[in-house]
Amino acid sequence: MVDQQIADTAGPPVPRRPPAALLDRVLGGRSPAGRFAAGALPVAVALWVLALRGARLDRMGDLGLLQALPMTYWAGFAVLLAGFVAVLYQPRVPQGWAAAYVVALITMIHATPSVLYPTLRYAWAWKHIAVVDAMLRHNGTVPNAGGLELYNEWPGFFQLNVLFLRATGLHSALGYASWYPLLANLMLLGPLLLLYRALTDNRRLVWGGVWLFYSVSWVGQDYFSPQAFAFLLFVLLLALVIGRLAAARRAAAAAAEGPPTATALTARTPWLGWYAMTVVVLAGIVISHPLTPIMTISVLAMLSLPRRNRRTVLPVLGAAVAMTFAWDYTVAHSYLAQNANQLIAGLSATNSNVRPPGQLRFGTIAPGQAMVARLSLGMCAVLGLLAVVALVSQRWVRRTGLIAVLFGPLPLLLGNSYGGEMILRAYLFVLPATAFLAGTVVLRSGRRPVLHRALAAAAAGALALGMFGNYYSKEAMNYFSPQEVAALKQVTADAPSGTRIVSVTGDLPGGEFNYDDRTRVILSQLSAEEQRIMLADPLPLLRRELTVPVVPGPSFLVLTRAQAEALRLTGALPEDTVRRLAGLAAGSPEFRAVYTSPDAVVYQYTAPSAGVVGEVAPPWGTGGSTDQQNPTGRQP
Repeated sequence: MVDQQIADTAGPPVPRRPPAALLDRVLGGRSPAGRFAAGALPVAVALWVLALRGARLDRMGDLGLLQALPMTYWAGFAVLLAGFVAVLYQPRVPQGWAAAYVVALITMIHATPSVLYPTLRYAWAWKHIAVVDAMLRHNGTVPNAGGLELYNEWPGFFQLNVLFLRATGLHSALGYASWYPLLANLMLLGPLLLLYRALTDNRRLVWGGVWLFYSVSWVGQDYFSPQAFAFLLFVLLLALVIGRLAAARRAAAAAAEGPPTATALTARTPWLGWYAMTVVVLAGIVISHPLTPIMTISVLAMLSLPRRNRRTVLPVLGAAVAMTFAWDYTVAHSYLAQNANQLIAGLSATNSNVRPPGQLRFGTIAPGQAMVARLSLGMCAVLGLLAVVALVSQRWVRRTGLIAVLFGPLPLLLGNSYGGEMILRAYLFVLPATAFLAGTVVLRSGRRPVLHRALAAAAAGALALGMFGNYYSKEAMNYFSPQEVAALKQVTADAPSGTRIVSVTGDLPGGEFNYDDRTRVILSQLSAEEQRIMLADPLPLLRRELTVPVVPGPSFLVLTRAQAEALRLTGALPEDTVRRLAGLAAGSPEFRAVYTSPDAVVYQYTAPSAGVVGEVAPPWGTGGSTDQQNPTGRQP
């Protein structure tokens, strides 16, 4: 009886979809483009994996990883690009495929060094690991921070990592910092989508703009750093504010013309909740980085110029100004007071801010690096031209607020050089706008779909190859071998308190560990006159830097492969400077070799009468390596 009742109320059975129908739904139909898109992605990933197995780090030269990666890597990228263009121009293909392609692009670019290198890349990432370690040990502010006092003034990023380490029981951020470029770019995907979907409901422009963003983001500020964290929050804030403005425009249009064409998260959020989110994001920016709050204020000020935007933007701008002023006047007051003269001087040096003077060089820049420098200027010019074309030719993009993002960094670019990096930081902050605007020009559709797709693929490919050239070209100096890491451990973790570490450049893996009771001397950062003296007669100046002032611990001279590569690539000093100093130390009784390997040598300075000649040959150059087949010490 009960079974009969259940049968009567169950209703008609739900028909099961045949496998072919499910496949058509996943592929967006049976079109060749949909099937190609589904097949191209796994092929591209497989080619990338094969390329990683065939990479040869010992081939890195003037162009870094570009010389180490086999042709299968570039074939994988070409297949990935072709599949993505097919997805963009096939509206029936589900958006999940576009997301999968973008994630594959991010992984191909940013996971490659993490997979290939056995150690953390880039000296500044090691420096930030040292700061997190010091704040973890001191439970907050690090005393005797010296040149790293800046991080005590803006500790947000570091304290967040300290909190994570304590919550997880990890002892150091070194374990996950190698993957931070990949993680940072994956986390950036959400705010970018939120921003671009607030601008348009055109799927091709949204995903195309995202792809172009990652294809031209070559500045390299995505490593384990406060700037990467603050930039993520900056893009999220842009998405919240511009999304709210877009929602207001659509509401006004709906009142006159009917229902809006698209919705956004910010459109469904009550004003108080939305404002609370912006304040939280602003707080994270203000306490984490000195430049990003000022850049945020400048962009918000530009965005508030149109009267229709002020009701939304002015409360956020007011909060940004108030929080930045409060933080700078209290927590960061000492740092700003010490650097006030430099900040004021920058206001009257507009020409050198926009085009900072070249780095002091006593050597010759590598030909490959000179070519890359011209390539980066060309990419900036092309992106800028595409953005201008979009603004001139398409009226609707001028109402999106992207003009404010495009020109917001200009006052800072004119007002300060930021250590010669302001033009690069300005490029980074305008990138969300320029990538989208370039996409509206490059990714057009028309009566000749094949031609438009071919042109879109060619343009996106050319921009991406330019990005690879800029992003990977300095890997010979960014990469550190395990031997170099072991050498630095000898003078940071294992050496007694009060140790002095002298190196030619700052390209050391972990030279700042225990920086609160270590002294660092970088010879390439001495004055121009002192560097000339060193090049003419190195030993007297080297002796002075190793003995003055007196420190309670030993003094070490650390010479590594990465330093030699840095000089060869940048030309800061003659290419043979590291090898020359290693030879002098090996032949002097004042130096005692305490660590030697093909990639690194560490000398302890001793009294002239106390030691014997080191008898350790320089590890770079003719006769400098105990491994003539692999002088860099890296696995082929």
